[in-house]
Amino acid sequence: MIGSRLTRDAVYDKRDRFWRRRLAALGEQEDTLRRGGGEKRLARQAAKGKLSARERISTLCDPGSAFLELGLWVAHGFYQEHGGAPAAGVVVGIGTVAGHEAVIVANDATVKAGAWFPLTCKKVLRAQEIALENRLPIVYLVDSAGVFLPMQDEIFPDKEHFGRAFYNNARLSAAGVFQMAAIMGPCVAGGAYLPIMSDESHIVEGTGSIFLAGSHLVRAAIGEQIDNQALGGALIQCDVSGVVDHRHPDDKSCLAAMRRQFAQLATPERARFARRRATAPAHAPEEILGVMPVDRTRPYEAREILARLLDGSEFDEFKANYGKTLVCGTGWIDGWAVGIVANQRSIVSRKTGGEHGDKELQIGGVIYSDSADKGARFVELCNQKGIPLVFLQDVTGFMVGGRAERGGIIKDGAKMVNAVANSVVPKITVFIGNSYGAGNYAMCGKAYGARFVYAWPSAAIAVMGGEQASQTLASIQLKNGGDSVSDEEKQQLLDRIRKRYSDALDPRYAAARLWVDAIIDPTETRTVVSRSLSVAAHNPEMPEFRTGVLQT
Repeated sequence: MIGSRLTRDAVYDKRDRFWRRRLAALGEQEDTLRRGGGEKRLARQAAKGKLSARERISTLCDPGSAFLELGLWVAHGFYQEHGGAPAAGVVVGIGTVAGHEAVIVANDATVKAGAWFPLTCKKVLRAQEIALENRLPIVYLVDSAGVFLPMQDEIFPDKEHFGRAFYNNARLSAAGVFQMAAIMGPCVAGGAYLPIMSDESHIVEGTGSIFLAGSHLVRAAIGEQIDNQALGGALIQCDVSGVVDHRHPDDKSCLAAMRRQFAQLATPERARFARRRATAPAHAPEEILGVMPVDRTRPYEAREILARLLDGSEFDEFKANYGKTLVCGTGWIDGWAVGIVANQRSIVSRKTGGEHGDKELQIGGVIYSDSADKGARFVELCNQKGIPLVFLQDVTGFMVGGRAERGGIIKDGAKMVNAVANSVVPKITVFIGNSYGAGNYAMCGKAYGARFVYAWPSAAIAVMGGEQASQTLASIQLKNGGDSVSDEEKQQLLDRIRKRYSDALDPRYAAARLWVDAIIDPTETRTVVSRSLSVAAHNPEMPEFRTGVLQT
């Protein structure tokens, strides 16, 4: 068991109060995002006899089950010239339908009639990626006007644009991943392919419609006078054309039928990850808020975090006295066996092996050569044993300087990056603090194939720390400006750069761009990671682990 040295002192209380206030403020903003286009538009949708996107999800999912929402902050601060697009106009997450976990994608028609913005497309593609990687059924609740035309050039033709969703439809179906769609509002033009390329489709009478061209375009193109229901309503597309499989009188009956059909799905084979009965940590998860510093530069003990995440606070540490700025080891989270890779932010020292046993002070959060070597070996070991990996990122990068370069830091860093990139066990990453430079890669950032990526409110993702970046950018700009710049102007420039960089370090900035799947309450990390591992276990395939050529 990890022993706790935490002191409930004034520093602890200050940290705890700060993070509780921060979580409350984020919660208020998230409540606003969940209201989509606002109360008036929600009321208009209800007046049409339609449930809202979130009401549809709630009705579809099992009563009392938890919905793990992903991408709530996507598009935050974007498209303001068009009135904004809360949550990118689409709700995405993991829900339980008739006992089966599933990815759910629901257009929010209160946001620009459910139109697709560029980040809407990115969010839907991410949902499909999760379904494909984890072999999880996916449900589309379609109510969308199609591409947001003023931005069509940013969403239509490229590889990661609108058409990729239909490409993914085809790949998911071919891989045997079940897809079900419900047409609960307009479904126009290219968007018509998404539900019809799904394995089974439903449509709601009176409100659902699907066609390649709406009545206005039909009139303009061929002169035919026809309304949308006669063109592509439920009766036409289900009973006449046979395009849709089932039609229903309203949203609730449609969702009830989908639940009945989901209950008939075969139970999938699961990955054989080690499980045991879950036990609570010996130390309360709520205490994490008193452990995490307010200032990201301040040290703290990584094992204090682990003592509040792991079952029974039990942790079998790997090479505890080697590569001390990286903490590696195995434990259990809610009954799931996990391998932990966590950056150590406390200041540690090590013997250099000199004649007198002199010591070198190490900087917390930095990956040294020995830490990288240790991390690479531990990742290899977890792949050999079939243990999923959980990365807790608070890293300022790899060590720099003449001594580090002579010691081969690039070679050792490359070895760790190679092992992480080629890892075949599920990887779940949580940004708990800093995530700078190549440290982001070595600790399994978004680019390195994590099944899920989450952030605490204390997270910051950037190529380097704010102060270093600000000083560097200011130096470059001042060098180009010559000697004519006054000290006051220099300070103003530095302050502007700091402000801009500080804004970019906010975890909402990362979440708005889908660099992370969600910003989570640190005290709920166990629940979120457990749910993520449950989802990952739906894919029993585990290819052979190979790292390729490594420098030794």
